[in-house]
Amino acid sequence: MKKIKITTVRECLADLLELPGDLAYHGCIITLIGEREILLENYRSILEYRSDHLLVLTANGRIRIQGVSLSVLYYTALEMKVTGQITSVLYEI
Repeated sequence: MKKIKITTVRECLADLLELPGDLAYHGCIITLIGEREILLENYRSILEYRSDHLLVLTANGRIRIQGVSLSVLYYTALEMKVTGQITSVLYEI
C-alpha cells in the first residue's frame, strides 16, 4: 500500500520561495561545538536549569541537554550559549 504524503500550504510556500527551514517552520537551530559548547537559536524559553541538565522549549518541542557542570554563558531573546561537559542532546516532541 502506498503512503500518501500530505503537504501543507506552509510547506509548499516555503519550498516555492526556497525559504530556510528555521524561518519557514520556526525551527530551532542547534550548533554543537565539540562536547564543550552548544548554541541554541530560535528557542522560546528555559523550562528547567540545573548543573546536570537544561530543558528548553522550542516551537516544535523540547530540547534536553544533559551533562556535567553545565552553565548558560549568555542568553538573549534569540539565542543562548551553554558550556560544560555535554553528554547528550535529546529532542522531545
